[in-house]
Amino acid sequence: MRIIISGAGGLIGSALLPSLEAAGHEVVRLVRRPAGGGTGEFQWNPDAGQLDPKVLDGADAVINLNGRNISEGRWNDTVKDALSSSRLNATTTITTSIDRCESPPKVLVNASAVGFYGDRGDEILDESSPVGDGFLADLSRDWEAAATGMESTHTRVALLRLGMVVAREGALGRMLTPFKMGVGGPIGSGRQFWPWIGIDDVVGLVKFTLENEDVVGPINAVSPQEIRCTDFARTLGGVLNRPAVLPMPAFAARLALGEMAEALLLASARVRPRVLEEAGYSFQTPTLDGAIRAALVKTS
Repeated sequence: MRIIISGAGGLIGSALLPSLEAAGHEVVRLVRRPAGGGTGEFQWNPDAGQLDPKVLDGADAVINLNGRNISEGRWNDTVKDALSSSRLNATTTITTSIDRCESPPKVLVNASAVGFYGDRGDEILDESSPVGDGFLADLSRDWEAAATGMESTHTRVALLRLGMVVAREGALGRMLTPFKMGVGGPIGSGRQFWPWIGIDDVVGLVKFTLENEDVVGPINAVSPQEIRCTDFARTLGGVLNRPAVLPMPAFAARLALGEMAEALLLASARVRPRVLEEAGYSFQTPTLDGAIRAALVKTS
């Protein structure tokens, strides 16, 4: 395939890109800086809505992973505007460009997030569940609307509602130091569901989505193993052979991180990957223990 990818330097892109190239695909990276000659790069400016349709014309797939790190810095109005614009500008620029193609790409795989569902307690959620409340829910809804709002009827759209990606370079890496010191533990009540997915399965399900035309629309990119916050802490502590019993009270998390703590750490979303299971996707790391061990081995 000829695959165009934005956000290739991020957590997911840096794992996906070499896997796609190893499989024999031609991968073209969209970059903001001047493109290097002969390196499979094209310059674009999503903030200005600039992307030459010729770059996408005739491509087999476009993978859009563009977006500022949601957990980078305490949220305020300025940060939230940047989180939104980095996603919506990039997605709208891509879909507008697709609409101007003579031969539109066959599929657009667009990132989204389980934040779509908001804080839902123990309610079982699948791809048919309605949008929730809060900033992340609104952002995910608008993000998906930008991806599906194009006029092209020739481009299949798959929306990856990603759970917490278990990878050394992501949230897992930030947890390692306190857990290694024996001061890790659950946050708040610890009963909130934390939907998660191993980085190997993010790569695997993206490739699965590219190859399977029946996979379309929202896709819960989460492991089938349901994990509460307390289970996550206990599992990570077990892998590291450290105790994981010191809780962080909810008020302390809110004091340290504000609104971000409420949305990312204290909210509960019991999300199930119904679409992937029905499509026959086979998870490579279906258990959290295995996903954590695989992530640590990759960087040891």
